Amino acid sequence: MTSLAYAVRDSNTMLRRNLRHLLRYPSLTLMLAALPIIFMLLFVFVFGATLGAGLGGTRADYLDFVVPGILMLTIGSGATGVALSVATDMTEGIVARFRTMAIARVSILTGHVLGSIIQTFIGLALVLAVALAIGYRPTANPLAWLGFVALAAVVTFAFTWLGVALGMVAKTVEEASNTPMPLTFLPFLGSGFVPTGTMPAGLRQFADYQPFTPFMEAMRAALHGSAPATHDLLWSLAWCTVIALGGYLWARRSYNKL
Repeated sequence: MTSLAYAVRDSNTMLRRNLRHLLRYPSLTLMLAALPIIFMLLFVFVFGATLGAGLGGTRADYLDFVVPGILMLTIGSGATGVALSVATDMTEGIVARFRTMAIARVSILTGHVLGSIIQTFIGLALVLAVALAIGYRPTANPLAWLGFVALAAVVTFAFTWLGVALGMVAKTVEEASNTPMPLTFLPFLGSGFVPTGTMPAGLRQFADYQPFTPFMEAMRAALHGSAPATHDLLWSLAWCTVIALGGYLWARRSYNKL
């Protein structure tokens, strides 16, 4: 058996381990989806009429606008979840025990990454289900939905590797729960909840060029059944490449130091 085949086999074993954890402790997945759902309900039903009027529409129009920001908030929460999972394995000595076994070294990290991607997509499905229940009606056709799923998968993959790296360097589980927190706030400082054009100078420029804004704009276009702007797609791919590669190299370097 080749080294690649060993890596795939062992990664599959580690993925099954993480999936069993998801089944045994579903409360973590529900918790990661709960915060975005609470924010969605708060902004739609408390602020939605006023913010919708600011967009020149109604509460329903604001719901259409805010859902991509809530979805990005969910992906950020998923990064927090994988950071907690990795930090727990690190502090409990599981990773050190795995390193003494005859398994592919990369499989430990890839198991966490693949498991977290599945967990995040469950969270995204829950958020979308609640959004549909309160009146969200996307107009995407099957091709646009496929594009949305592909974009969500790429973004989730990038932020999951960043979450793995943050979990690797955290000295405690509590630290791992705090360091990814900026990922859950950046949608507020982008186009997730209000158009960036309404922001004051300085903040507006930051909102336009920070990573989350092109992600949310591309998702918003896909869910509305239109092609995302070329610059949003290019910026999204560029940011995903930087975040995924940076997270992977950081996690691998930290892992090799153990």
